[in-house]
Amino acid sequence: MLLSSRGSRIGGRVALGVVSTVVLGATGYLWTQLNTLDAGLVTADVIPPAAQIDTEDTPPGEPLQVAQNILLVGIDARTDTYGNPLPQNVLDALHAGGGDDGGDTTDTMIVVHIPAGGAAATAISIPRDSYVDIAGGYGKHKINSAYSRGKSAAMSGLRAQGLSGAQLEVAANEAGAKTAIQTVEKFTGLTINHYAAINLAGFDALSQAVGGVEVCLKAPVQDKYSGANFAAGPQTLSGAQALAFVRQRHGLPSDLDRIARQQAFLSGMAKKVLSAGTFTDPSKLSSLVNAVQGSVVLDKGWDILSFAQQLRGMSSGAIAFVTIPVQSLSLPTPSDGDAVKVDPAQVQQFVRTAINSAAVQASGDDTTGGVKPVAATGTNAPGPSSNTKQPATSTAAGCVN
Repeated sequence: MLLSSRGSRIGGRVALGVVSTVVLGATGYLWTQLNTLDAGLVTADVIPPAAQIDTEDTPPGEPLQVAQNILLVGIDARTDTYGNPLPQNVLDALHAGGGDDGGDTTDTMIVVHIPAGGAAATAISIPRDSYVDIAGGYGKHKINSAYSRGKSAAMSGLRAQGLSGAQLEVAANEAGAKTAIQTVEKFTGLTINHYAAINLAGFDALSQAVGGVEVCLKAPVQDKYSGANFAAGPQTLSGAQALAFVRQRHGLPSDLDRIARQQAFLSGMAKKVLSAGTFTDPSKLSSLVNAVQGSVVLDKGWDILSFAQQLRGMSSGAIAFVTIPVQSLSLPTPSDGDAVKVDPAQVQQFVRTAINSAAVQASGDDTTGGVKPVAATGTNAPGPSSNTKQPATSTAAGCVN
């Protein structure tokens, strides 16, 4: 099978890579649970051998010897990780419409760069409507369509091989993931070494597993499309509410404000996990492991237990959130409506600068295992001569639109 059960799975609608791999603690019970987690992961063969990294020679607890790039995607899919349709009552609770809605686009795309030697990580957000060359000869389209274009193109050939139902869905998802990965590599100039994907129901489960996440809004919001109905100020969200918070786009100044929400939510999730002692509390850790196992698809070559042990050597555990520069939020296109205008050369320069910056500082106090909470969200400002637009991102302690 193209999607296997590695003994069987992990990941994050982005929360995953940030929480499950970068902010890990160091107790004996933790490693027992991680072994359980590793035996229950759904995996997909989407990373070519040339991009895979052999970490077997790195002793447990030692920092990564080679820098790694992880692509985290949140897929607007109405199926579970096994390719089975989500029940309508689940879709209704998530304000996700029917089983035919969504289109399998990637509403969230973040590249997490983990440098060698234990330095802080950098999470680079890519606006979903960025107008780029789609790998595979599909031409220029919004980057969030790369997954669905690769998936759709593979369907007829897979059916000809005799695949149908959930098996067909799983195999086609793998083709979509490959197209998305190749597109991001071409756009950013980075080689993707690992891949993690989570669907709508998975994000709901992960946010509930950590007991909710504190966020802060500048003003009250109400959106019937996403189900967002929040007061102004700080509040704790989980489940369908958390999903609505990061999915809402109607009523926001721009889609870049949704990115700011995603970054603030992930920062808050990491801090919540650490401050609540999740990795030292058996029941909390068990809930998180169960949620991850039922929510995420990982690349087949990712030894998550070994990876987590090596990340214990990170000097601070900090993560800096940044967003690529954009030139326009309303670029007319021939067939995709208005898109986000980006300059690949400028983006690649921005990425090189971001991942080589040593200025990331962790926020908060030390926690169990010597790991600190996630760093404040921010952006790298472009040069004075640039007309590049940047989103008004938040700090971990600040409020967002």
